Amino acid sequence: MSDSSHLLGLLIGTEEDWPTAFEALVRRLGTVTDGLDNTHRFDVERITIEPFDLRSEPRHDLVIDRLAYWYYHPREWLKKVALTDDVYLLNSPFTFQSMEKHAAYCAMMRLGLHVPDTVLVPFKNPPEHAKYAFTASRYNRPFDLDAVAERLGYPLYMKPYDGGAWVGVSRIKNSADLHRAYDESGQRLMHLQQAVDGYDVFARSLSIGAETMVMNFDPDQPMHGRYSVSHDFLDAATGDEAVTIGRLVNAFFRWEFNSCETLVKDGVVHPIDYANACPDVALTSLHYYFPWAIKALVKWSAFCTTTGRRPRYDLDTRRYFDIADRPDLDYGEKLAAYRALGDQYFETERYQDFCASRLAHFDEAALEWFAGSEFDRLLVETVRSTFPAHEHDHFVAHYRGLVGLWVRDETARLDG
Repeated sequence: MSDSSHLLGLLIGTEEDWPTAFEALVRRLGTVTDGLDNTHRFDVERITIEPFDLRSEPRHDLVIDRLAYWYYHPREWLKKVALTDDVYLLNSPFTFQSMEKHAAYCAMMRLGLHVPDTVLVPFKNPPEHAKYAFTASRYNRPFDLDAVAERLGYPLYMKPYDGGAWVGVSRIKNSADLHRAYDESGQRLMHLQQAVDGYDVFARSLSIGAETMVMNFDPDQPMHGRYSVSHDFLDAATGDEAVTIGRLVNAFFRWEFNSCETLVKDGVVHPIDYANACPDVALTSLHYYFPWAIKALVKWSAFCTTTGRRPRYDLDTRRYFDIADRPDLDYGEKLAAYRALGDQYFETERYQDFCASRLAHFDEAALEWFAGSEFDRLLVETVRSTFPAHEHDHFVAHYRGLVGLWVRDETARLDG
């Protein structure tokens, strides 16, 4: 028997709510025993950005990255610790950098998912490069933007090929909207994507490791009102398909902390945005679902480090494409095969057994914290740092009510 200590690193920007909650729950995790009766203890550290030697040995066993998608210095540190030290990363900096939304669309279209028709259009303004004008005059073919849009059909959306957080996304209803949005896009490459108009449900799936929460989402609401507490808004088959798509995307790209947006219309599930490997986990937006997200992060971190799960930064795309290319399989059969590959990658059964046998105490410990004064202080501080002063009382009551509902539901679940 041995006693191991694991340091979990948080690479974060301005966020304070979920890191504080994560740290508190890790402290309550206590000692975890593996299948060989070895004991494992955990600590958390917020990682600082500084010069690093390419031969230095990192102290962290696992790092949750919420910064490198836009801040390149830590991204290169993540690549270093992945390549030279086998540090477990949520998420892979390699696919996150190279497999942006455009590549994700291409891959999932190849796999047969119902992604709306999408066209990549050249940037409106030329890059600032001395050779551009000469090259463009010889090789850039003129195109008719209106013709592209008319072929897709209005309404449609224009959005950055690599964007996130709804930045630069425009709903296009006519030619005037089209040209206005294109003029404003500047030097950004943009997608034109067919709208799934008149959809029945907008579902957003947050996946953390082998767990997925599918939530009823309304993008037209302010952030605090976008997620509804709705448990039966999808039938069982559609809900399972949404989980399968999320798990497929994540296993394919080696993303273990990601969200997937899908539109459901007439029983067909259309993935529209699923390269979000730095997903929203703010208390002020997730509210009722915030405890689930933090618990899932802690459990997945404990599972990976305790079991010695090896990070995988190589991709098995051919295994997926071999399924996609089989003419003898229909859509449902392909989805089932993708789900099997996803569950294999995430070791879903092993993870579930680990949580049941090694973390049996954790649900009660987490419930006690979310129901207590320490979390309430975090809630109040988060509201005060997010909303104007005249709205503090309203939103403190609002979030206390929503998290209080989760506490009641979780208490009933554990008592049952």
